[in-house]
Amino acid sequence: MALSMDSVKHIDMPAFMPARAPLDMPVQNLRASYSDGDAPGWRRTRARLWKLATFLPAMVTTALLLTAFTDWLSTGGFGWLEYLLIALVGLTFFWISLSVATASLGLIGFFLTSNRMTTQGLPKNQIPTQNVALLVPIYNENPNDVFGNAAAMLSELDVLPSQHNFSLFVLSDTRMDDIADAELRAFARLRHKLPTDCNIFYRRRATNSDRKTGNLADWIEGWGGGYDAMLVLDADSLMSGEAIIALSDELACDPSAGLIQSAPELIGAETLFARLQQFSGTTYGGPLSVGLAMWSNRESNYWGHNAIIRTRAFATSAGLPRLRGLRGADRLIMSHDYVEAGLLRRAGWAVRFMPQIKGSFEETPPTLVDYALRDRRWCQGNLQHLRIIPTRGLHAVSRFHMLHGAISYLLSPAWFALLLVWALLANGEGENLVSYFSDSNPTMPVWPHMSTVNSILILIFMYAMLLAPKFMGAMTVWAQPNVRKAYGGHRQFFISFIAEIFASVLYAPIMMVQQTVAVLRTAVGFREQWEPQRREAESYSWQVLLKFHLLETCIGIALLVGIASGLVSLWLLPIAISLAGAVPLSALSGLNFRSRNWPHLGTPIEFSTPQIITQAKTWRAELRDSLHHQPKAAE
Repeated sequence: MALSMDSVKHIDMPAFMPARAPLDMPVQNLRASYSDGDAPGWRRTRARLWKLATFLPAMVTTALLLTAFTDWLSTGGFGWLEYLLIALVGLTFFWISLSVATASLGLIGFFLTSNRMTTQGLPKNQIPTQNVALLVPIYNENPNDVFGNAAAMLSELDVLPSQHNFSLFVLSDTRMDDIADAELRAFARLRHKLPTDCNIFYRRRATNSDRKTGNLADWIEGWGGGYDAMLVLDADSLMSGEAIIALSDELACDPSAGLIQSAPELIGAETLFARLQQFSGTTYGGPLSVGLAMWSNRESNYWGHNAIIRTRAFATSAGLPRLRGLRGADRLIMSHDYVEAGLLRRAGWAVRFMPQIKGSFEETPPTLVDYALRDRRWCQGNLQHLRIIPTRGLHAVSRFHMLHGAISYLLSPAWFALLLVWALLANGEGENLVSYFSDSNPTMPVWPHMSTVNSILILIFMYAMLLAPKFMGAMTVWAQPNVRKAYGGHRQFFISFIAEIFASVLYAPIMMVQQTVAVLRTAVGFREQWEPQRREAESYSWQVLLKFHLLETCIGIALLVGIASGLVSLWLLPIAISLAGAVPLSALSGLNFRSRNWPHLGTPIEFSTPQIITQAKTWRAELRDSLHHQPKAAE
C-alpha cells in the first residue's frame, strides 16, 4: 500500500518493515578456531601458482636492491644508522615491488580473462532462485541522495529479467531529528512513486550501538532469516541492475562462496582532487584488481560495501566481538570488513573478488583535506588489525590482508624517516647537515660519496617503480581503441594521463606527512570521530588550510633552505616543493572542474554516462524539489 505524506506521522515504525524473520548471530571467539559445518569444500585451483608468481618476484627484487644498497653502505663499516636505513629501504621497497608484481600479473590476466564470467555456464532458468536484501546503512546522510540512489536501483531491477527476488532496506542510525524527518518523507515519497512490486523498507534504530556493525547485526537478528543473501551498500553506493543480478547469479551458482566483492568505480567527481582519484581508479585499477583477484582467489577481501554475502554464513561465522583496550575498556572493531572476510574464510567459506562485474559505483572525498580526514579514521581501524592478526584459525592470506592494510599506513612514517635520514646525510658532495653541525661526531656514519648522476639514477628508479602500475593501467587503455575513444580520444587520454602523473607526484609527499600524523595520533590513543563523509564540493578557508598543513609547510621550507645551502641532496627538491606548497596545493584540490566543463581527467563514465547514474541524478533532483515544497511529517 502506498504511503501518503499526511499518513506518515500516524504509522508506527514496525509498519515500515516486513514480518520479522529472526536469525541468530553469535559473537565469535578470536582465541579459538571455528569451522562452519554448512560450508562446503572446493577443489584447489591455480591460486598457489599465482601467489608464487606475485610474491617471489617482489621478494627477489627487494633482495637484489638490499644487496646493492648494503654493498654501497659498507664503506666505513656498519652502525645503527646504516642498519636502520637498510631496514627502511627493505620495508618500503617490498610493498612497491609487490604492487608492481600484482599489476604485472593482472596485465597478463587482463587480456586473457578480463571478460570471462564464471557462473559455470548455467542457463538463466537453472540458476537457483534467491531472496536478496539490498542493505543501505546510513548515519546523518543526505536523504535525497540515499533514497534517490535506492529508487534508481529498484527501478532498474523492476524491468530487468531475473529469477531472484529483491528487497531494499534503508537502515538508519541517524541521530539528528531534522534529517530523520527528511528520511521519512523521502521514504514515503518513494513508496508513493515506485511500482507496488518494488519492495523498499525503512527502519531507524533508537540507539546506534556498535555503529555500522551493530546496525547490520540488528537487521540480521531481526529479519535476516527471510533472505538468502544480503548485498551491503554504503550511503553513496550505486549499482546497476545488471551488476546486482550478476553478483546474485554468481553467489547462487557457487555454494562455497560466503562473500563476493565487486570492484566499485568512482563517480560524481567535480573537484580537481576528486577527479584525480576518479581517473586514477578507473584507469589504473584494472591490472591491479585483476592481479589481486588472481592471486587471492578464494581468500580475497571485503571492503565493507558493494558486495553480496550469504546471510546465514555471515550470521554464523562473522559476529564481531569487542577488543579489550589498553586501558581495560572494550573497544569496537572499527574497520570491520577485513575482519569479517577473515572470519568467513576461517569458517570454511570462500571469499571472492570479481572485478569483471561492471556497474558498481561509489563516490570519493572532494578535497585533499576531506581525504586526509577520512584516512585518519581508516588508519585507526587498520592499525587495530595488528591485534586481530593472531586470531586462531585464520587463513594465512586473511592475515596478510590485515597486515597489508596496517602496513599501507605504517609505510608513510617509514618513508618519512627515510626522507629525514636522506636529508641529514645524503648530500654526497662532502658536506651534509650532520657534518655541518658536528664535523667529528663519532656516532655518525662515514657516508659514501654519491655523485649527482647516481642521485638522479636512484630518483628515476624509485619513481619508475612507484609509477609502474599506473603505466600498466594506461597500457590496457591504449591497447583498446574503443576504450581510448571512451576517454575522449587518444589525445585527451594522453593529456589526462600526464596531468594525473604530475599531480600525483605533487600530492604524494603531502599525503605521506598526513598519514604519518594519522599513525602518530592513533599511537597516542587519539580516538577519531567517525562522522559522515563530506560529499559536497565546498572549499576550505585559507586559515583552515594553513592550520591543517602547517607541519608540511614547515618541513618543506626547511628542506628548501637546506638545498639552497648545499646541505641537503638536490634530489629531494620535488618533495620539498610539494611540502612547502601544501597550502596552495590543498586549495587547488577543491577547484571545481565540473562547473567549468573541462574534459581533462574525464573517464568513460563521464563521456558516456551509464543509465543507472542518469536515473539516480533524476531521482535525486525529483526528491530534492518535491520534499522542499512539502510539509514536514511533524507539522
